[in-house]
Amino acid sequence: MTRILAIANQKGGVGKTTTAINLATSLAQAGHDALLIDLDPQGNASTGLGIGRANRKTGTYAALMEEASSEKLIQPTEIPGLHIIPADPDLAGAEVELVAMERREFRLKEAITRIAGRDYAFILIDCPPSLTLLTLNGLVAANAVLVPLQCEFLALEGISQLVHTIERVKRGLNPQLRLQGIILTMFDRRNNLSDLVAADARSFFGERVYDTVIPRNVRLSEAPSHGKPVALYDGRSPGAVAYSKLAEEILRQEREPA
Repeated sequence: MTRILAIANQKGGVGKTTTAINLATSLAQAGHDALLIDLDPQGNASTGLGIGRANRKTGTYAALMEEASSEKLIQPTEIPGLHIIPADPDLAGAEVELVAMERREFRLKEAITRIAGRDYAFILIDCPPSLTLLTLNGLVAANAVLVPLQCEFLALEGISQLVHTIERVKRGLNPQLRLQGIILTMFDRRNNLSDLVAADARSFFGERVYDTVIPRNVRLSEAPSHGKPVALYDGRSPGAVAYSKLAEEILRQEREPA
C-alpha cells in the first residue's frame, strides 16, 4: 500500500520544504517510487525540483477544485522514480474558496484516492507553514505526519500546538493519522544550543525523534536555487548524506510491525 506522509510544521523556516524535496528524492533513489504533492502556495518544492512557473499552469489547486483529475496533473522530475504535482498560481486563493465548500477538509484525500496504492510506494505532502485549511487537507489525506524541528531557541514551543491539532484531526476526521516522527534540522555541531534542543526533543518525544539529524549545510541551501535536490547538486555533501540516511531510517521504520 502507498504510504501517505504529510510534512508539516506551522512555523516557517524550519526546513520543511527542504525535507520534502530531499526525502522524496532519497526514497526514489532507494528504489521506492514517490510522488511529491506541493500544497504550499509559495511553490518552493516545485521550484526546488526544477518545475518553473511557466510549467505550473495546473497543479494542486486544480486537484482540490476538481478541475482536473490528479493523474493528469502529475509531472516527472530529473530523478527517476520521483514525480510531482506542482503548486499552481491559483493555489494562493484556495483557502478562501475552500471555506464555503462541502467536505472542504477532504478535498485532497478525494483527489488522490485513485493514485494512492497504484504506482507509488510513498506520497509526500509539503504542507504550508501554517495551520490552515490547506494544511488540514494534508493531514486528513495522510497516514502519518513528519515534523521538521529546527535546532534553535523556542523550537519546541510550536510543536505542542501541532501535536494537539494532529490529535483533533485523528478524533474527528482521520482516525488513522499519527505522528510518525520528528526530524531535527539545521543542526550545528559548533553550537551548544543545537545539542540542548536535540536533547530536549528526545527527552519529550522519545523514540519518535529520528536518530538522523540534518546539518546546517551550504550546499543544501544552494541546491533549490539551481532547481535540484541536493543529491543531484552535490551528492557527497553532508546534507545529501543525511537525507539518504533519514530515508533509510524511515524505510526501516515502515518495515517494523506497528
